[in-house]
Amino acid sequence: MITDRILQLIKYKRISRRKFYIETGLSNGFLDKVKDIGVSKIEHILNAYPEVSMEWLLTGNGDMILKSHKFGDRSNIKNGSVHEPGTNSYNPENKEAIQNQQVPLYNIQTPAGIASIFQDANQDPIDFISIPYLPKCDGAIHVNGDSMYPLLKSGDIIMYKRMKNVIQNIFWGEMYLVYLITDDLEELVMIKWIQKSDKGDDWIKLVSENTQHQPKEVLFTNIKELALVKASIRINATH
Repeated sequence: MITDRILQLIKYKRISRRKFYIETGLSNGFLDKVKDIGVSKIEHILNAYPEVSMEWLLTGNGDMILKSHKFGDRSNIKNGSVHEPGTNSYNPENKEAIQNQQVPLYNIQTPAGIASIFQDANQDPIDFISIPYLPKCDGAIHVNGDSMYPLLKSGDIIMYKRMKNVIQNIFWGEMYLVYLITDDLEELVMIKWIQKSDKGDDWIKLVSENTQHQPKEVLFTNIKELALVKASIRINATH
């Protein structure tokens, strides 16, 4: 079965299942819940790991890893669409990677900070970040708080790509910068894993990496903007 070959792939790459879910955008525990995998899920896996042979993944024939380490011909996959996963493995040959881009770093602690991220306000960035072959990003901000610790700590920098605020566009299990307005009209910006909610399609679950923070179920209508976290920078020293 395909699930067996996926487990072989995880073992080959020496990664945890959690890391596999993060890199592919598949929901946590996905491999424990299904025996057969649909086209869209296969596309997520092949997009995240372009070195993997489609023929091997689908049929078990041939080698697991392509000799060219590039995308092969996937035209025989029907009724599927290729999506850009949020946390592609670092690959300089990735077509979405840009060799020299200047990513603006914003201060969201200012009154216009949130608008700078999501509403194209005219706030000057405090700096620019340049990392060769970084996937296309719209901006960057400093992390504030410990909800995503130890993966992210306060003072680190995340870089994001703004997404259309449509629930069908969400890559479940990915990390997002979320802008929401509570029922009390309080504006909040937070970094969270986004997962499907057991309450139904009108809800989403916001999950912290830090287990001291409880997951939050929120109505999707309260989510005003979303940005997919594409990369992060760890700040190890403050002086």
